[in-house]
Amino acid sequence: MSSEASFDIDVQRAIGRARVALRFAVGEGLTVLFGPSGAGKTSVLNMVAGLIRPERGHVRVGGRTLFDHAAGIDVPPERRRIGYVFQDGRLFPHRRVRANLLYGHRLAPPEDRWMGLEEATDFLGIGHLLDRWPGSLSGGEARRVAIGRALLSGPAALLMDEPLSSLDQPRRDEIMGVIERIRNELRLPILYVTHDAGEADRLATQRVPIEPGG
Repeated sequence: MSSEASFDIDVQRAIGRARVALRFAVGEGLTVLFGPSGAGKTSVLNMVAGLIRPERGHVRVGGRTLFDHAAGIDVPPERRRIGYVFQDGRLFPHRRVRANLLYGHRLAPPEDRWMGLEEATDFLGIGHLLDRWPGSLSGGEARRVAIGRALLSGPAALLMDEPLSSLDQPRRDEIMGVIERIRNELRLPILYVTHDAGEADRLATQRVPIEPGG
């Protein structure tokens, strides 16, 4: 393991009437942001991804500074090498599965790509879905495709925002198995949001509690 923290986060931002403030540094593995709805977990992910700009603090991933208020550093989202699996999947409905998977891969600089389409589809078991439309996929299939799209963008780390929400228990168990393989075999640092204690117990290498109001 590198001496650098996988995630070194110190962010603060007013979101509506609430203030989100969180500071932590963690090593490799899967880090769960654990707390109730409305605590600001997704806002923290969005600050790490560069979709929301913190009012102060810093964001460092694998020793690379992506944001530092004092130093005037704010790396654009598309250059952060962060794969993001959103709660609702956000697949492009007008693109078949193959085109969804290749979207991020084509945008990533060649030197950042470390997984190809065939490797991703084999890893996730989705090769038979390539010609399907997103609207025809089951919830579990759509989650696998969303994860594949994130992996194919050449990420140095993954953000996952409640990726098991709205799935039935068999599909939840199935996707948790996929996430465990990403954690253990690909060894990508993962920052993972959930309010489900069982999910956190199974997946977390470490937990960071977050409460409303920071």
